[in-house]
Amino acid sequence: MSAPQPAARRTVLKGAAAIVGAAGASAALTACSTETNSGAGSPAVPTAPVELGAASEVPVGGAKLYRERKLVVSCPAEGQYKAFSAQCTHAGCVLDKIVEGQGNCPCHGSRFDVATGKVLRGPATDPLPAVPVRAEGGKLIAG
Repeated sequence: MSAPQPAARRTVLKGAAAIVGAAGASAALTACSTETNSGAGSPAVPTAPVELGAASEVPVGGAKLYRERKLVVSCPAEGQYKAFSAQCTHAGCVLDKIVEGQGNCPCHGSRFDVATGKVLRGPATDPLPAVPVRAEGGKLIAG
């Protein structure tokens, strides 16, 4: 019987490259993960009515982000409110801030008009889903 042949150098290098490639792909997928930026597994819109707080907290002509509730509410005119999911339609990350009427997705840079939900900059292509909202007893109720 002859002694086992050592693996060819090329075979070893191919195997090492495959392992490194797989690790890189895993890291890339982790970077796109929404786990730390959203309530993974929770719905993008409330399934039951949610009290958000005082209606006066949303400025007329402005908007407020309720990040923990994954909602953004705008007030186009006194006593009128519009609400949208604050969960990005691209990868599910929750918007992190509003700047000059635009909701910012921290994961991939999508921007949304917080008064309409419309996509202003991708990679997202779908608008933010609208959520019913009403003022009741001075408080905002969404859902």
